[in-house]
Order: sequence, then C-alpha cells, then structure tokens
Amino acid sequence: MPATRVPRVPAEERLFSLVLALLSTESGLTKSEILANVQGYRQRFSTGGDNASLERQFERDKDDVRDLGIPLETIETPGAAGNNQTLRYRIPKGEYDLPDDVRFTPDESALLSLAAMAWREGALSADSRRALLKVRSAGSEDDDGDAEGLLGVESYAPRLRARDAAFEPLRSALDRAAAVRFDYITPGQHEARRRELAPLALVQHGGRWMLTAHEFATDSVKNYLLSRIVGPVSQYEVGRHPATPGAGERALAELDRIWAARTARIAVVPGSDAERRLARRRDTETDADGVLVLHHVDPQILAEELAAFGPEVRVLEPADVRDRVEARLRGLVADHTDVEGADRG
Repeated sequence: MPATRVPRVPAEERLFSLVLALLSTESGLTKSEILANVQGYRQRFSTGGDNASLERQFERDKDDVRDLGIPLETIETPGAAGNNQTLRYRIPKGEYDLPDDVRFTPDESALLSLAAMAWREGALSADSRRALLKVRSAGSEDDDGDAEGLLGVESYAPRLRARDAAFEPLRSALDRAAAVRFDYITPGQHEARRRELAPLALVQHGGRWMLTAHEFATDSVKNYLLSRIVGPVSQYEVGRHPATPGAGERALAELDRIWAARTARIAVVPGSDAERRLARRRDTETDADGVLVLHHVDPQILAEELAAFGPEVRVLEPADVRDRVEARLRGLVADHTDVEGADRG
C-alpha cells in the first residue's frame, strides 16, 4: 500500500508557528512537545518512531530563529542537567514585544501580511523575514479572531517572483557578506566578460532589478542589470564583504539623478499605441510640437523599448539613442531576411 503523502509546510510558516508556540509558553516546551504539536513538525512526527531527520530540522530551525534576532532561551529541568531531551525552549515575550507606541489595526496587519506574502520566502532578505515574524507574532489588539477573513486574503494573495535568475543568489550573497563572480554582457558587446564584485545592494528602478556593487578590477562602485547576467552566480570569500549601510538609498538617489539628467526627444504618430504608452511613462513631457520628452537611465534599454514600436516612433535626439534604435531595427531585418532565405533554400 503506498505511503500517505505528507503535505509540505513552507519553511516560513513552520518558523512562524514555532515562534508563536514558544511565545505562548511560560515554562517552555520540550523538543518532543514541539515536534508532536507545532505546525510544520507534527505532520511528519512519528510517535514512538524514528524522528531523527525531524530533530535535525528543529536544530537548524533553532539556529535560523536566533539568526533572525529572536531571543530563544533554553531551560534545564532540575535534576536532569545536560539532558537534551528534557531541555525546555521558550521566547520571553517581554523581550520580543513591539515598542509600546507601535500598534497595528486589523486592516494594517492584513496589508502587511499581504505585502509579505506577495514576495515568496526566497525573495525576502533576513531583515525582512525578521520584521515579518515580529509583526505577525505580535498580532493586533483589535483582532477579533476572524481567521476566515485572513484565510480569504491568503487565498487571493498575489505571488510575485523576481524574474531574473540571478536575484536569489545575489540576495543570499548580501545576507552572507560574500563576494560574487558572474559573466556579464555590456551593451554593444557580443561576448560576456567575467566580473568579480562585492555586492552592496539590490535595488529596483524603472521596473528592473539592478545590483549595486564594488568591482575589484576597477576599484569602483557600479550598477549591473540583472537581466544582463549570463549563467550562474557563484559566491566566495563569505563573511568578508558586508553591505554598506545606506548603499541601496544612495544607489537609488544616483539612479534618480541620472534619470532626471538624461532625456530623449521622440516624435510619435498621433493616436498610436506608442503615443498612448510612452506619454504615460514616468516624468514624460509633451512640448508644443507634440514631441515627447522621455527620461531614461540606460540608452540601450530605452532603444530596445522604442524599437518595439517600429514606424510609430522616430528618435529626434540624442544621436546615440537614435543610432541604437536604428541598429536594433537593422538587426531584426537581417535576422528575418536570413530566416526567409534559409526557408527558400
């Protein structure tokens, strides 16, 4: 007879349940009590059976809880000093409470949970997971216990993923203060080049993820589009390159400065899709002649966006963006010409 499939409980839910259980006890819980009763463990617990793998999971989870800054205490049972099986675990609630002046209404708590659920666990930094656990475990003074309402929110919560494959290993490198290596394609080049960097921050600007990092080869801080990273990201020198406080804010401020300074003047066909879409871009202005003034950070990204509209747009200036659009359109024509020639052959 096939074994019953045990439903998988996400790691974040298991840790959350563990924190709640350890907050709710004054005297503490033994390992056996935790494994037999807490969500995420009890589904796999075997009474009187072999729970070695589950115990190892609990040991790892204990380390994760402490890494998140949660004060997990161990209490020895009188007369059984040194016996790990009788140790009791708890989280002193007074040391984990939110400040007295911080309170959340039910709506605020639901919105915080919804925002956190939108980003799956892998996309949350250690600081974000720590904050989420604290907010969720604190609950709300006005909470009337309407679990069904929260379940309804979770049922319809969006699930967002960072689309770039490099996001997760780079976020992990930031958490671990590790240097990274990856191959990166610079616009205008056809061959990727190896980069060795100390990550400083992951930021999103203009709907695209970027890595701000210190490049060892040039001893300078640069931004790298995650979409231009080719192949895997490898980590090395773990623990030696901690992120600089405020690096993300400084990177976004610099990107905003570049965005404000770089503009392109674009003529569009009236009533076209290009006019409707480009006119709604952030900070776009329309001059007296109906020409759109677009802001941008990366001229290659802007050129790729404009080329997608074909004959509906014409770049007036700068020449650099116009040349890039023309080069991209010529490349598309050449690619299709080659395909058609091959089909005729």
